[in-house]
Amino acid sequence: MTLDYAAYIASLPRVLAGAGTIFRDAAGRVLLVEPNYKDTWILPGGTVESDQGESPRQAARRETAEEIGLDIEPGRLLAVDWVRGRERPPLVSYLFDGGVLDEPQLAAIRLQEEELLSWRLVDPAELGAYVDGPFGLRLGAALDALADGRGPAELEDGVPPRRPA
Repeated sequence: MTLDYAAYIASLPRVLAGAGTIFRDAAGRVLLVEPNYKDTWILPGGTVESDQGESPRQAARRETAEEIGLDIEPGRLLAVDWVRGRERPPLVSYLFDGGVLDEPQLAAIRLQEEELLSWRLVDPAELGAYVDGPFGLRLGAALDALADGRGPAELEDGVPPRRPA
């Protein structure tokens, strides 16, 4: 790599990437985890370690194993969200389908105690009491894509972008 090209690459804006997984139970409730570092609930997931060559799908699987102790290959991509940075660089967030967890899998959940306080299954109609902002919108769009079998939802701050007429 030439010095000019390396300097160009170093000058490019920084963008973060995150990945999460939507797990449900047989009744259709969504598994949420309660982090110790924020006031709202989230999905199992976290930052993509791209410096380690990790993809969003690999990050979703790794984070699920780390956070709730289940090593499950994520299913299809449900949503991609461009989240504008305010106090941090912009974030591209990927949400994957984790499928339906059976009773033995639910019983096997073991929380990552350094980051998580608890977990619970929440009826989709009650998610607004646990999640908010772009994350709540992103989760809703992903659940809609899951329900109707559409391709992944394309979002900007949780909302589909305006398309020219």
